[in-house]
Amino acid sequence: MLPRVNQMLFFEIASSDEAEAAVEYKARIADELEDGLLIENPLNESTGRMKRLYLGDELSVHYVTEDGIKNYFDSHVIGFREDTIKLIKIRKPDPDRITKVQRRHFLRVPAELEISVTAMGQIHFVTHTDDVGGGGISFLCDGKWAITREMELDCWLLVPYKNGSLEHASFKAEVVRVVEHTSGRKQVMIKFVSISDSERQKIIRYCFERQLDFRNR
Repeated sequence: MLPRVNQMLFFEIASSDEAEAAVEYKARIADELEDGLLIENPLNESTGRMKRLYLGDELSVHYVTEDGIKNYFDSHVIGFREDTIKLIKIRKPDPDRITKVQRRHFLRVPAELEISVTAMGQIHFVTHTDDVGGGGISFLCDGKWAITREMELDCWLLVPYKNGSLEHASFKAEVVRVVEHTSGRKQVMIKFVSISDSERQKIIRYCFERQLDFRNR
């Protein structure tokens, strides 16, 4: 379902500045055109201050439907229109390019991201993920680490974005499965048990960008 007039859009602006790229803005859809959406001037979600957009600004956008499903898409500023207030024209999403993320189901993508793992205050190592999702991840580690099912882990995940910025997502997780490979390495599957919404959104944003990359290949 495409976003509708009066619906609120939430988005980040692509930027080489890590702090700026992490800021979330919101803007109401004022009108729908054949080739775009007209939105009002966006506001910073944290400060309430207005944000000026420029032609070509790239946006990572999401909106929430009445059934609680978040819909993600990429867009960019393609023009402006002077009305009673100045409106910003952004590219309308292709319905096939909209990614839906339900509350109880999170997109999962293959990815080799650096992750720092601590367990029981004694085990600590840095390794790489095998896949990543909004509900949990899996990673590969050396067989010497005594990671077992139901163990609780403290983790830091390095999350890179297409615009070159980097984020760190921290969370507590529970081991749900351990598979020992013939190579001597272990594949560890974990689910998040304590993670803030803002940290989870960092991971979901990465997954969304990765999925778009796969579709564009």
